[in-house]
Amino acid sequence: MSRPGPIGSGRFAPRLPRSGRDRLGRRGTINGVTLQDSPFLRACQRLPVSHTPVWFMRQAGRSLPEYRRVRADVPMLEACARPDMIVEITMQPVRRYEVDAAIYFSDIVVPLKAIGVDLDIKSGVGPVVAEPIRDLDAIKRLRDLEPDDIPFVTEAVGELVGELADRPLIGFAGGPFTLASYLIEGGPSKNHEHTKAMMYGEPDVWAELMQRLSAITLEFLRVQVAAGASAVQLFDSWVGALSPEDYRAGVLPYTKWIFAKLGELNVPRIHFGVGTGELLGLLGEAGADVVGVDWRVPLDRAAQRVQAGTALQGNLDPATLFAPWEVVAERTRDVLSRARAAEGHIFNLGHGVLPTTDPDKLARLTDFVHQETAR
Repeated sequence: MSRPGPIGSGRFAPRLPRSGRDRLGRRGTINGVTLQDSPFLRACQRLPVSHTPVWFMRQAGRSLPEYRRVRADVPMLEACARPDMIVEITMQPVRRYEVDAAIYFSDIVVPLKAIGVDLDIKSGVGPVVAEPIRDLDAIKRLRDLEPDDIPFVTEAVGELVGELADRPLIGFAGGPFTLASYLIEGGPSKNHEHTKAMMYGEPDVWAELMQRLSAITLEFLRVQVAAGASAVQLFDSWVGALSPEDYRAGVLPYTKWIFAKLGELNVPRIHFGVGTGELLGLLGEAGADVVGVDWRVPLDRAAQRVQAGTALQGNLDPATLFAPWEVVAERTRDVLSRARAAEGHIFNLGHGVLPTTDPDKLARLTDFVHQETAR
């Protein structure tokens, strides 16, 4: 498997139609509507839409009672490796909210587990690695991810594509910095001190780790797209812990390589990180078609920070959903108003749905955005 090198960003360039398929090379006509008619995919490409598309990060998960019932006695990593559970959990928010896209149910560390890393997801903590990886010998034991390592992904995506019909499925993967932090720190970290120490003090070791993780991430997304995912989102959740200079030196070459390779698959690419207001231009420079914006930066300002030819995704503060509906509506209108400065817009929260969010509020929010932006 190839690994990162000095490769350009590779922008989205739709192919000519193939027989029986739409312009993205995905599924063909279903009940007279092609997948390419999807407002979500059109917004990713900065094309006119019938309404602003909506989906929510962590739309499947602990906020849904049906999710809690399904997951009651099933560990997270087991749920992420069972096609029946992946399909059911991915579809639950689609049924509840009528969102414009589904997001493949998984976890950032699934590909690491698949290549044999000894880790678990502990309730109330998150991913925990039994033996943190902090030297070159340990890094070299991280092998490439192969499609045969994740047959459950191919099976689940194939079933989801059939169920979703003309609604897109977004592929999911964690970004290389976030994966590196979990491996080096041994679990979630507020300061990423061991991670930054390696980045700053052992650049050759850091490069080896990032090259391997980038190749693993790319393969995880490739398998999803090959099975039918219509777009992909790279969640580099903790990359906002870096300064622009450190991001440019230690992360950008690898995310740029990932997005360049994904560009060959001809699906829209979304890039998201938390606390990345100072990195938005660099996130776009990495080659994403859509840059996700958290709630800290208004979308009209975000539009000024990314390159021309970039759509935006976001960015209502998830905590807003705990306020009275009048406040939710007012703040949503503000997001939609500021989004007019962007070349394309996908409505989302500025991070994931919080666990105690009222599902009825999310359903109402989806309808509200659709009604407010109907053209």
